[in-house]
Parts: sequence; C-alpha cells; structure tokens
Amino acid sequence: MNRYVYDVLIAGGGPAGCASALRLANAGLRVALLDKASFPRDKICGDALSVDVLNQLPILSQTLAQRMESSAEKTHSYGVRIISPGGHRMDIPFIHKGENRYGYICQRTHFDNLLFSQVKQSAKIDTYENCLIQKAENAQDRVMLYSNIGVFEGQMVIGADGAHSIIGKQLAHLQMERPHHSAGLRLYYEGVEHFHPQNFIELYFFREILPGYLWIFPLPGNKANVGIGMLSSSIAAKKLNLKHILQQLLDTHPLLKERFQKARPLESIKGFGLPLGSKKRAISGERFVLTGDAASLIDPFTGEGIGNAIRSGRVAAEHCIACFKQNTFSASFNKQYDNEIYRRMWNELSISRSLQNLCRYPWLFNFLLKKASTNAYLQQFFTDALADVNTKRLLTQPSFYYRLLFNK
Repeated sequence: MNRYVYDVLIAGGGPAGCASALRLANAGLRVALLDKASFPRDKICGDALSVDVLNQLPILSQTLAQRMESSAEKTHSYGVRIISPGGHRMDIPFIHKGENRYGYICQRTHFDNLLFSQVKQSAKIDTYENCLIQKAENAQDRVMLYSNIGVFEGQMVIGADGAHSIIGKQLAHLQMERPHHSAGLRLYYEGVEHFHPQNFIELYFFREILPGYLWIFPLPGNKANVGIGMLSSSIAAKKLNLKHILQQLLDTHPLLKERFQKARPLESIKGFGLPLGSKKRAISGERFVLTGDAASLIDPFTGEGIGNAIRSGRVAAEHCIACFKQNTFSASFNKQYDNEIYRRMWNELSISRSLQNLCRYPWLFNFLLKKASTNAYLQQFFTDALADVNTKRLLTQPSFYYRLLFNK
C-alpha cells in the first residue's frame, strides 16, 4: 500500500478545505489536500454566495477574487425578498457599511471548482482527487488517514469533509442530532418567470414547513435553484414527505404556480443534510480540527454555510501554523481553535437560533412583515439587521415587539 507523509493533511476540497490550503501554501509546511471526488463535481446547495463570502475571497487570494469577478457562471443578486406565511412580502437590499452591495448566485459545481483549481495551481500544495478516506486514527506521534489510494500520515489533520465527515465521526465522535440538523432538497429548473429586476433571492416561509423555508434563486441562462429546507426534528415529529410538499407547493400555491407553469426541471430532486451551528460542540482534539459543515457551522436561520466554511478554514490554517511553531498538537492546545471559532461566530449563530425558534409562530412573522409594508422605520431596521448582527439581536428581544405593538 502506498504511503504518503506530510505535515498537514486537509480532508475535503470544498470551500473550507481550499481556504485552509491557500492560507498554508506559504507557511513552509508540507500540505496535502484530499477529496473523494474529481473536480468539477456537484455539491447540493442553494448556490447563494453572500456579501461575506465575496469579502473573504481577496483575503484568500487576489487572483481568486479576480477570477470569480470575471466568471460568466454567476448571477449578481442585490437583495433578498422574504414572504411570510400569510403572503406578506418584504424586499431587503444588500447593504454593507452603508453602501449598496451584491452577492452572487453561482452553482457550486463552478464555484468549488474555481477554488480547487486555485489550490491546484500552487506548487506548494499536493492535491489528491478520487481519494476516499475510509478510516482516521491517531497513532502515537501522528495522525493516519487510510484511503483507497494509500495511507496518509501527518502531524495535523484539518477535517473539511462536510456534513458526513469521517474526521468528525471517527476522531471527534460527533453524531447527527435532529434538533440541530436540517434536511434540504434542491432542484434546478429553467423557465421560471417573474424574478425581481435586481435578481433578489426569494425565501418563502410557508406555514407547512416552519421552522424552515422554500427558496428560489435565479441563475444564469434562464435557470433557477429551487429548494426547501426544514428542521429534521420537525420533519420526524410531523412525519412529513419533503419531496411531496415541495412539488405540491410549486404546483398549487397561488404565489408560485403561475411562475412555474412553463418551467422545466433539469434534474431529479436531490437531498442533503445541514448540520446547524445551533449548539457549541467540541470541534478539535488530539491532532485535528474541524471546519465548515464538518464542524456544524451552518447558520440555523438562513442555512448559509459557505461564509463560515471559508472563515473556519482560514482560522484552522492559522492554528496549524501555531501548532508547528509551538511543536504541540495536543487536544488541550487545540482547544484554542474552538475558542477562536466561537469567539468569531457564536454571537451570530446564537441569534440565528433564536430567530429560527421565532419562526415557529406564523402570526408573529405575518405581523412583522405586514407592519414593515407601511412602516419606513421598520423597513430600514430590517435592512440594517441583514448586515449587522447587533441590530439583528433586537429581533430576539420582547421589548422590540412591545414597542411595535403599542407605538404607531
């Protein structure tokens, strides 16, 4: 069996793994990036790249940011349209630091391949595709990854291998927890009609799927990413068939059926899991750290995970550099990684968890959006809340709703 020896092993070539690799490229370490697939490959997702994602790309690589900006495989989106259970609508533009901004909708097939190809261009990172990790274990003075192409040895491993992470299962002993996990479905369409002129992404909070939503995101070439996500514990408790619900809503709901009359599905419905960042977990241990979906860093309210995946990949790389400087890879030292991740992310993740819980009350959602349709202050508030976590926190405070009820 082939044997490969490195300083750092990165399991997974998605956004988190590529972010780690790009940061480690000039650290003077021997680094290998392993992925079970061959790129380009599909990744089931909503395909929305937030302003946060775009802000981080030049931190990874100016060349990467420029390649993304010049790519034709994306649609500019300038805001989000939210529809309440009662059909009330609110449009919120993307504003960052007082300026109008935009995100992208880009199929993960293209976006992830752009990231991975940037890593492959580096002579300082070895990439291994079609490399399926079957077993991970700690030896006395190294970490071992057993794969279909051989055994990889390293001093540290960065687990960036997604929602079904082998590193997470076998080294961190993490398990799926339904109250902190969502199930999602995705279906590509062409010919969906009547998008917002500025390609706002659309989130429909229908009563049938709370706490969760149906999304419609415009893509280049008259295509759209259409999907649905819902908390796994609610699906199990209500014994729901998400595929049936998705198709029924598209076919019969008054807000959707006319828009989909001439639309054509381009694939069968694909399912995926979203481990949510709605609780703190141990995301490191002896000779390993977890990133992105493997570390359950998906926003509980929006379901967005790419921004936190990239950010955690960057933090993981910095932490690995510190490990080698200190020549220590212990679980106690690696706990600093957990602390830094949650220092940066827990404030927003915990607020999103509270907002997810508020979605269980359709009357509250209807009240807010109905009020916002005639209230300029509230419209500005939601615009600010989309960009600022401290403003968003007010949505979880009873005093906020008291003022809305009793002040005109």
